[in-house]
Amino acid sequence: MKKKRVSIIVLITFVIGSALFSFDIPVKSDKVSISGRQILVKGNPYTIKGICYHPVPKGSGIRSFDNLTQDLALMVEAGINTIRVYEPIDDKDVLDEIDAAGLKLIVGFGYNQDGKFDILSGTFIDYINKYKKHNAILLWELGNEYNYHPEWFGGDLKNWYTALNNAAEMIHKNDRNHPVTTAHGELPNDLTLSSCPNIDVWGMNVYRWDKPGEIFGQWKSVSTKPMYLSEA
Repeated sequence: MKKKRVSIIVLITFVIGSALFSFDIPVKSDKVSISGRQILVKGNPYTIKGICYHPVPKGSGIRSFDNLTQDLALMVEAGINTIRVYEPIDDKDVLDEIDAAGLKLIVGFGYNQDGKFDILSGTFIDYINKYKKHNAILLWELGNEYNYHPEWFGGDLKNWYTALNNAAEMIHKNDRNHPVTTAHGELPNDLTLSSCPNIDVWGMNVYRWDKPGEIFGQWKSVSTKPMYLSEA
């Protein structure tokens, strides 16, 4: 790895249980679907073994994929099959390289990113329509533990859950090939689950030191949908 750059990689283990307009992406995407508590890729159960990946060079605040080839080699060696990114990758060459390495992506969208592929402006759907045929895509992920920040939504999380559910519905109308998820801070409560029926898979950021396993039984008691540890 180049001495001048540092790729920040946080290792985590995951556990599962009509377009507005389109762009030509010459890669044909695998069909991703849900069956009970399982995610299926081409009809086969898919177990996420993943990392959160946001490579920022030392001394910079901007994400860079200059070390992608080396990073992917390390991921493959470690048995990783899925990368979770906090913001979309608008570079087909990067997506192609990830796909060629045999990995898939959970692509995250923020609520307010100054109109850049965000939920507030609705431009997130532009990205989805551009890349929904790309084989690297596994899931579309909306928001990252926003339930900890009601101040971003007028002090009422119901505003976020409404925006989240509506955004998921819009994705379903534009892309029937990939499920929709969100990264929720800890176990969602009944209000959250009932407010967001359009979420297909629930990601959870679970920080319980080195023993997050209790979350699986707790999830089983409140939902029949698949879940994964989006952070742990």
